[in-house]
Amino acid sequence: MKGLRRFLRDLGGNFTPFMRWWPELREPRTLKADAVAGVTVALILVPQSMAYAQLAGLPPYYGLYASFLPVMIAAVFGSSRQLATGPVAVVSLLTASALEPLATGGSSEYVVYAVVLAVIVGLVQLILGLVRLGMMVTFLSHPVIIGFTNASAIIIATSQLSKIFGIDSLGDTEFYYQAVWNLILAIPANMHWLSVIMSVTALTVMIGIRYYLPKWPNVLIAVVITILLSWFIGFENQGGKVVGAIPQGLPSFEMPQMSFMNFMELIGVGFAIALIGFTEAISITKAVAARTRQRLDPDQELIGQGLANLSAGFFQGYAVSGSFSRTAVNFDAGAVTGLSSVVTSMVIGLTLLFLTPLLYHLPQPTLAAVIIMAVMGLVRVRSFVNAWRAQKHDGIVALATFVLTLLYAPHLETGILVGIVLSLGLYVYRTMHPRVTILSRHESGTLRDAGRYILQQCPMISIIRFEGPLIFANTSYFENRVLDRVAAMPHLRFIIIDSVAIHELDATGEMMLRELSHVLVSQKIEFVFSRVPAEVLETMKRTGF
Repeated sequence: MKGLRRFLRDLGGNFTPFMRWWPELREPRTLKADAVAGVTVALILVPQSMAYAQLAGLPPYYGLYASFLPVMIAAVFGSSRQLATGPVAVVSLLTASALEPLATGGSSEYVVYAVVLAVIVGLVQLILGLVRLGMMVTFLSHPVIIGFTNASAIIIATSQLSKIFGIDSLGDTEFYYQAVWNLILAIPANMHWLSVIMSVTALTVMIGIRYYLPKWPNVLIAVVITILLSWFIGFENQGGKVVGAIPQGLPSFEMPQMSFMNFMELIGVGFAIALIGFTEAISITKAVAARTRQRLDPDQELIGQGLANLSAGFFQGYAVSGSFSRTAVNFDAGAVTGLSSVVTSMVIGLTLLFLTPLLYHLPQPTLAAVIIMAVMGLVRVRSFVNAWRAQKHDGIVALATFVLTLLYAPHLETGILVGIVLSLGLYVYRTMHPRVTILSRHESGTLRDAGRYILQQCPMISIIRFEGPLIFANTSYFENRVLDRVAAMPHLRFIIIDSVAIHELDATGEMMLRELSHVLVSQKIEFVFSRVPAEVLETMKRTGF
């Protein structure tokens, strides 16, 4: 009964984290700061969400639907006070790559798949959060994220080039690089000059304002300018593509209708998006929490993100996650509590109720420019260099994930899965082959690596440091290295194992040590252990070794 009461108490706490910051709203300065930050983020979110919906293969207004309730719910039920949730580039790309083989982009069937996928993502995240499995995100190692994020940024940017150049169809292709090549071939004969001018105008305005007026909403200003320009020159009538009519009003509750077989088709990709989306969100929240000294609860964040995705699925949106750029804007604008995201949600709601007619003439090349601008910062060559310098194996994983994600796009899961398997495989390899150092006395009186410092070694004594756990995966490696020393030193009488780094000893390792000690004793070699950690020493005592 005590366990049940504790579970129910924890369950209630999981759904009331907003009570921690709610009392702070009595302070007028906090209210003002959150209101300003919320409006600032909303000014960026309106055009960005429409652009990301287009990237996901959905009509642009579905981005506004995904920016209404999910933004508020993630803030109320998550642990981070500044995390800005909503449509993001990587999740939008994953949504498109998962659904394009199943239905035609923008069709009613495609929309159903998208909202069901959001529900699956939400369920996965919610369940993982409730059972405290936020640790599962560690399967996506940093090198895998580096490779995938950089490749995704390139794929996202190049996927918008057809809209930048106003080219409709690139033909049916299995892999994305084939579509890019078809685009290059099609540009000279099929380019729509007005679309190019509109996108270049939007990019120029956004880049110029970012550098010269960094506090101004560059995306919003670019959108307003190109809407006015589109209306003035009749962009739509001259072959240009605009957003068009947007249904006025808030999204209504709808239960997604889909067969069990179709639901099962999306389980695997839904799980992948849930992990990748959460990885993106938790990376941002960690960075912000380090600066604000907040207490961050990954499991609570999973619950918040899960509920946000469920609301997106049940209210005609699509899968969402935490945004790097908008979270940074939210923090820099002075957000103190989750109320800032509630304000953002309210502004999106007002836009859906009253301002959608103003977005009719918004050029689609402008939305493409917004996406390209947003992902420019995700391409970071230096991250590969840093991974390689930290550990060559990590550099290999990052590069392999990057190349395979590009080659197999739009089947993005291939690059991720290979990256995960490769990183786990290399970890197992490192576990099977820990560093083994031969020690000798340095002129300072300490024991150092004999090979590195070119130290003279005693022919009768060998001191070996084994740097890792002594478990089933590496017992043969340990035994072989010791026997190699025996074979190489005919006058050897003592082998001393510096055990300071052997923090674990399992049954296989203990049995190997027994057998090895008998072999050494038979050759009149004493087998000695020094600096043995307490937990390993206890294991040796329990087994009578």
